[in-house]
Formats: sequence, structure tokens, C-alpha cells
Amino acid sequence: MNPLALAAHNPGPMTGAGNWTWLIRGRVPTLIDAGVGEPRHLDELEQALDGAALAQVMVTHAHSDHAGGVMAIAERLPSARFLKIPSAGRDHRWPVKWEALADGATLAIGDTSATVLHTPGHAPDHACLWHPETRSLFGGDLAIDGTTVWIPATLGGDLTAYLASLERVMALEPAQIFPGHGPIIADPGRLLRGYVEHRRERERQVIDALGAGAADPRAIVARIYPELNEALIPRAEETVTAHLVKLEHDGVARRRGDAWHIIER
Repeated sequence: MNPLALAAHNPGPMTGAGNWTWLIRGRVPTLIDAGVGEPRHLDELEQALDGAALAQVMVTHAHSDHAGGVMAIAERLPSARFLKIPSAGRDHRWPVKWEALADGATLAIGDTSATVLHTPGHAPDHACLWHPETRSLFGGDLAIDGTTVWIPATLGGDLTAYLASLERVMALEPAQIFPGHGPIIADPGRLLRGYVEHRRERERQVIDALGAGAADPRAIVARIYPELNEALIPRAEETVTAHLVKLEHDGVARRRGDAWHIIER
């Protein structure tokens, strides 16, 4: 297996330098993630296929930078089928004929096969593909080298689920992760362990902020991200909310109306 990185050509504040899509050539030509339908991406995809018919597109989750290109691919390359973990209320935004993937399913890709791993947290439908022979993971937005992953609580993000997904992937001891953004992750264990520790530290900061009287996500963000660019505050509030929901699930915090409080013991 020798996946080819194809840029989606969609740089921006939320996507950084832009997305990667990954093409696995062979008997079952497979594209991991769909990009956004940018014509340069489609041109480069056709060039890389070199006359072969694209068999399938596996979409890691229904965020627009990963799924938004499916309609353009379907029009340009009608041989392709489209597969993902189902997402109620999201998949209809791109009305291709979706085929449902399930956790643990085996999917033929290129000249080999991979296992579908349902890895919710960043999104409820997030999935990775695991290739055990090379211990390689197609990671979507599970991990991004150089930054942390956004957990949008009001859009289905779930920090408890995300931490469980990290633990599940760490147990596989992957040798490399082909991500949806950023460079190939050559030392996944180090990065993922760092992610877990970062979340533990952020949780401690949220608890300290609650104890100091910050009772809502905006007040907590102001306390623990004092230098944050104004444009990024809504994104930080989403992640802080995800931490608060986890603390509520863990029996540490409680919400009364719009205010959050530490549970006195």
C-alpha cells in the first residue's frame, strides 16, 4: 500500500493549509475523504488515477471539509460509490447514494483491505481505517500534528468519546497516521499520549476556573485563554463546553440554567 496525498486546495482559518485526501491505487481504487469539490483537486485526482475508474470514496465524517466534495466527484467520476458511518441529520446535505459502514467492517482498498474503526469524539460519525499489515491508520480528524483537535460540543462533539477513541487507537500501536490535515504522523504514540495529557491539564484548568467563579464557557475561556484571538473564541468556547459536559458526566460539575458549578462534596 502506497497512499498518495492529494491536496483539497481549501486553506482557511478552520482548515489551516487545507485538507488532505488519500488515494489508494490498485484493484479497488479508493479515495479517503472527498475534499470540497475544488476543480484542481478533481483534476489532480483524475491525473493520479491515470485512466482507472475510481471505485469508492470513504468519508471519515460529515464535516464539510471532508464530505463537501462528494457531489462534484459523483458528477466527474460516476463510477464511485460513497461510504461512511451514518450520521443522522447530516448526510442528507450531500445527496449521493451513501452506503453505510459499520465498526469492525472490512473494506477492500487498492490491492489490500482495511478495518473500519468508529472513532467518535470530534464528530459522532467519525471513522478511521486501520491497515494492520503496515500498522497504518487513515485518521481523518482524530489527530493533527502540531495542534490539538477541536471538539465542537454543540455539533455532536463528545470529549468522553474522543478520549476513548484515542485510547482505542493507542492500543493498536500504529506506526503512522495519514491525517486529514498536516504532515504524516510518524510517532503516533507520542502525539496521542500528549493529547490525553493535554486534555487532563485543560480539565484541571476548567475546574480551577469554575472554583474561581467563572460560571459559563465564555468566562472560562477568558480565564484560561487570555491571549486568544477574538476570532477563535467561539471555537474555544465549544471545546470548553465539551469539557464541562464531560465533568457533568463524571459527577464533578453541574449546570443550573446557563451557569456551571462545581459539585460540593
